[in-house]
Amino acid sequence: MAVKVVPKEEMLDHIGTRFEPSEWIEIDQDRINTFADCTEDHQFIHVDEEAAKATPFGGTIAHGFLTLSLLSKMAEGNGIVPENVVMGLNYGFDKVRFLAPVRAGKRVRANTEIADITAKDGNRFLVKQAITVEIEGEETPALVAEWLTMVIAG
Repeated sequence: MAVKVVPKEEMLDHIGTRFEPSEWIEIDQDRINTFADCTEDHQFIHVDEEAAKATPFGGTIAHGFLTLSLLSKMAEGNGIVPENVVMGLNYGFDKVRFLAPVRAGKRVRANTEIADITAKDGNRFLVKQAITVEIEGEETPALVAEWLTMVIAG
């Protein structure tokens, strides 16, 4: 995957562009435990494999924010930027919904589409990516999000 570089005048022409799905990322228990340590969120459903077996999930699940934080990796290489791009800045989210838990040992990947691009001035563009994170072998996605990035050209 590679970010598509286009003339500034053509940025808005790429609304609706879809990208190939990202590579699969495994969400193993070690990754979940490391995230729990980083965020100090040690709720049993994430880190206590024995106690989590008694839940409807049958085992531990990833933190929703772990899956969300992996968007940086999963969306890497997907995007439209103007020529002479200086930087892209995380601008936030218009929407995030956690639809299904990711059980430890499952793999996830992202499907990305450029939902909107707003020209802020001649050198700044607000890019909205619609992202769906699917769980391998499952119908319901882990999450859907509308991720905003401010792209600045020189």
